[in-house]
Amino acid sequence: MSHDVFNQAPPLTGHDVSADPALLDGVKREDADWALGELRTLGTLAGSARAQEWGRLANDNPPVLRTHDRYGNRIDEVEFHPAWHELMGVAVEHGLHATPWSSARPGAHVARAAKFYVWSQVEAGHGCPISMTYASVAALRHTPALAAVWEPLLVSRTYDFGLRPPAAKRGVLAGMAMTEKQGGSDVRANTTTAEPLGDGSYALTGHKWFNSAPMCDVFLVLAQAPGGLSCFLLPRVLPDGSRNAMRLMRLKEKLGNRSNASAEVEYDGAAAYLVGEEGRGVRTIMEMVNMTRLDCVIGSAAGMRYGVTQAVHHATHRSAFGAPLSEQPLMRNVLADLAIESEAATAAMMRLAGVTDRAIRGVRGEGALRRTALAASKYWVCKRAPAHAAESLECLGGNGYVEESQMPRLFRDSPLNGIWEGSGNVAALDLLRSIVKEPASLDAFFDEVDLAAGADRHLDSAILKIKESVTDTSDLEYRARRVVERLALVFQGSLLVRHSPPAVADAFCASRLSTDWGHAFGTLPSGLDLTAIIDRADVKIN
Repeated sequence: MSHDVFNQAPPLTGHDVSADPALLDGVKREDADWALGELRTLGTLAGSARAQEWGRLANDNPPVLRTHDRYGNRIDEVEFHPAWHELMGVAVEHGLHATPWSSARPGAHVARAAKFYVWSQVEAGHGCPISMTYASVAALRHTPALAAVWEPLLVSRTYDFGLRPPAAKRGVLAGMAMTEKQGGSDVRANTTTAEPLGDGSYALTGHKWFNSAPMCDVFLVLAQAPGGLSCFLLPRVLPDGSRNAMRLMRLKEKLGNRSNASAEVEYDGAAAYLVGEEGRGVRTIMEMVNMTRLDCVIGSAAGMRYGVTQAVHHATHRSAFGAPLSEQPLMRNVLADLAIESEAATAAMMRLAGVTDRAIRGVRGEGALRRTALAASKYWVCKRAPAHAAESLECLGGNGYVEESQMPRLFRDSPLNGIWEGSGNVAALDLLRSIVKEPASLDAFFDEVDLAAGADRHLDSAILKIKESVTDTSDLEYRARRVVERLALVFQGSLLVRHSPPAVADAFCASRLSTDWGHAFGTLPSGLDLTAIIDRADVKIN
């Protein structure tokens, strides 16, 4: 070798991913401090070289569709690298899927959110079937008879991969299929039909353009029944062991999310069972969508946390022009700005997890807040994730642009949560509709942000302006993105003012909620305590 290797950052391994002050503060605040031990165990595994290698291998070896066996029989199976199964096994064992539904303990859904956030930083793609399994229970409970059969298997902490009759399995996973070629988000344009067979089941015929995680055991599907668009439960394997008539036509070749399979499917008289009532399919499946939208926020917050920790770690160990990057003023501005964005996303997702937990347990008023705050956060946090990933990658320079750094994977994955479960316009318009139909949800939102009244002049001014803006109904749909953005920002600002260190809250409000904020990261105003912000975002390697 012609030279010594020096001035390179060491691998970021051997740390506890859960040692995140914003995360831990939220866990304690939202009634889940009883789960801190479990969280540390998972966080230590997430920071290990072994787990990070699983993430790399699962993405370098994407799933493969096997439509037929060697004899020509239709099998429609998806084959995964062993690393995928390691990731899934850990996720299920630690209850990142549907386990909270079997617990009446306050904070169960918060604990699950925190663990999902930590483990998603190892690899994001396998979170898709985990998230949908979690969300499926909310919809399935519309039909108690079906829930009685499937819920015990969905909440099981045993990962039991493979297509077999449900009765022969120790645990199952759920997927979802809503959109079709001609409709996309306009699911009422769906053409897949559901014919009642007289024995309580239906025969589904048609197609789905995106079937998420087609290797799962059961799916919630939208189809047109005699009474209108309805929600159905469709198992992959029937009780007699035969394959249901759900044909996997091809796997999507995607920008990111490469470890996970997404498929185009066709149904040829596939057996399915009504969930909820005929004609109320959108309302029924929205129970599932609202849970997966929460996971979109969590997943984007997790990606931001991963990005900023990688950026700070690199800048701490890399020198240029005579000093460590982390000590140079402009880089410090960038790092602090990334850290603020990350903490704001984490604070929002933990509050939303707490609201969700209490709404599920029937706590009065929490459901109204959830309707507005979740939609606003889904729009904004997921919208910020790609820009955050790009800036985090840039902090590593050329080292961040090569696949070995895993930063390109972060960047490719970052747009997905903004698209999944309703892209930006869908999320923004959903929020406007909820405000019109349920004014109490907007009242609950402003009651929440007003808890921080008087603590920061930028926040006070921003709240006043958005109250005026949202009550002005002229061209409101045209302005929807701007309105929802400001709602999300005052929600984050109020949380940081109330719960984060002054350095973080002051910097957030002085930039995001004032006119003195540039268009790129690294444009924070002067006079802020950047040292405290960056130190809070740093990770410690054991």
